[in-house]
Amino acid sequence: MNYRCCKYWILSLVWITSCLSCFSQEETDTIDWNYLEDFEIVKKKQGISKLTGPEIGFKVDQTELFRAACCNLGESFTTNPSVDVSYNDAATGSKQIKLLGLSGNYVQLLTENLPNFRGAARPFALRYVPGPWMKSISVSKGSSTVKNGFESMSGQIDVEYQKPQDEEGLILNGYLDSQLKVEANAVGNLHLSDKLNGEILGHYEDRFLNHDSNDDGFTDMPDIRQFNFQTRWNLFTENYIMHAGLGAINEKSDAGQLNHHKSNHIENPYLITMKTQRYEAYMKHAFIVDKVHNTNIAWMSNGSLHDFDALYGIKGYDVKEWNAFSQLMLETDFNEQNNFSAGLSYNFDFLKQHLALQTEASGPSQLLERENTAGAYVQYTWKPVDKFTLMAGVRGDWSSLYKWFVTPRFNIRYSPIESLTLRASAGKGYRTVFAWAEYNYLLASSRALVVENLNQESSWNYGFNVDYTLYINSEQLRFSTEYYYTHFNRQVIVDYETPHQLTIGNLDGKSFSHTFQIEATYESSFGLTATAAWRLNDVKTTYDGKLLEKPLTSKYKGLFTVSYSTPMDIWQFDLTLQLNGGGRMPAPYLMGNGQWSWDERFPTYPMLNFQATRWFRHFSIYAGAENITNYRQKNPIIGSADPWGQDFDSTMVWGPIDGIMFYAGIRFNFGKL
Repeated sequence: MNYRCCKYWILSLVWITSCLSCFSQEETDTIDWNYLEDFEIVKKKQGISKLTGPEIGFKVDQTELFRAACCNLGESFTTNPSVDVSYNDAATGSKQIKLLGLSGNYVQLLTENLPNFRGAARPFALRYVPGPWMKSISVSKGSSTVKNGFESMSGQIDVEYQKPQDEEGLILNGYLDSQLKVEANAVGNLHLSDKLNGEILGHYEDRFLNHDSNDDGFTDMPDIRQFNFQTRWNLFTENYIMHAGLGAINEKSDAGQLNHHKSNHIENPYLITMKTQRYEAYMKHAFIVDKVHNTNIAWMSNGSLHDFDALYGIKGYDVKEWNAFSQLMLETDFNEQNNFSAGLSYNFDFLKQHLALQTEASGPSQLLERENTAGAYVQYTWKPVDKFTLMAGVRGDWSSLYKWFVTPRFNIRYSPIESLTLRASAGKGYRTVFAWAEYNYLLASSRALVVENLNQESSWNYGFNVDYTLYINSEQLRFSTEYYYTHFNRQVIVDYETPHQLTIGNLDGKSFSHTFQIEATYESSFGLTATAAWRLNDVKTTYDGKLLEKPLTSKYKGLFTVSYSTPMDIWQFDLTLQLNGGGRMPAPYLMGNGQWSWDERFPTYPMLNFQATRWFRHFSIYAGAENITNYRQKNPIIGSADPWGQDFDSTMVWGPIDGIMFYAGIRFNFGKL
């Protein structure tokens, strides 16, 4: 984009903000101070808080989400040291979450405690949850509860949407960046009675500029046009609670080679097109049996149809995936010290896939995949005193593909003094892999994709966490140290080590992850909050009989964030600096042009983001920049000059693809008008 235009655009925004500030000040000056007879000082709510139970993890609320341009779930962890978000490839825009140094496939994604975004939805799921829709995000690390199933292997991420029972009114959000990506969001709540509430959520996004910052002929970011809609309802009576909703997503994504000028016209450009239609429904019913002992019976269900159609050059892949999940739960407190929970669950996955992998003349092939899984669990929580909590659970499941398997999990919390909390966890996890659906973005490479007969994945995870709070007058200095070890008994690995071929196959040897993290957060009494964190990753997997570092995985990560709010929270300034450590690349090879494909290792690289926010009574304006250092991976697409050749590869992504990006937006929150 023309940065002169960008400069004038941002200056105009600053001028508008200043005018609004003056207007706000004039309105403030009319207050009759005689009415302020007394007041109460309330401590500002922090955006990240530790989970209160025995599980190891944290909760991110809107205070933290507003610190950056949180356009969707994939952009919600910019200021977080525990969760990484990276590109799967440089062509399709597919992203993944990394937790404990492991792929996002090992993180169970939930929406309000219901498993969601499975199979074909997983590669692009992070952009299906708009940021303004989210009320909070809960992240459980390592072994967690067995209530939500057996698939959590490195942790769980549970998204809570805005609630129909929240304050009645309208929330609007608009966003524009220097790459001409525009977003519009709306959340409207309507209280029909004191028992029935409704909500409508809408989202639209589009990118109007094909951006190619490294001049390799390929767009850095795909042109995504998405329409996203949900309607949600709840009903409250004395002994019954109901939540239900419907959702639909329509998305089209275009990427690939660009024709920059007429003189540089490409006769046969390499194009990538992806079309998605997704429909969802969910319902929750809770029957309160005994209020004294918190005894209730709950039935939760959700279902989805995900229709995905993609063309990668001449390779085609389309899938229709049906998923249904249902769970019946019983929970009761025997007394204040003992809680018992039990449940039955059922999950159904059916994928109807068509593949066209070689040439147009070869014709498509059809692949059907189906799994039925039924299970039961029991979980017991013992809390003899406030200082100690023990949670133990076990579930047994039967799969139509893998028969019986058992999932034990254990969590413990001990707080010998108020300022010190110790937590430990251990547990097992399992996962069924639908390889073509979950890794279809690999078809953007010219490598031959080979999928073996895959086993069910299984792993053990062990974790330990120490939280300590030091009080200095009215200020806090919080320290957190944690260590996790994940060991795979069975694993499906993507082998990038063979030139011109990608193999998705079963692990033959060892595979493990060691993660150590230390974090410190300082909260002042004058509006300043700062966090510094450092994490080390030791992730190794066996490839062709050799135990090697997992490729494209940073060895360490450093994070420093600082947030300052002026008195009365009128202005807020946020700065985030990341230092991402280098790591191993897959084995390089000599290409047809006589050059090596890539270096043996990738370097350490920084990321610097800044945002300023001006708060008003019913709205706020924010502006900022991402990747201020303008650091970019030089050649994220290998062989871009000849995408139809055998050396074309878009999967070797380890760093930022696009450079510095400016953005601005406005949020309205009218409340009840």
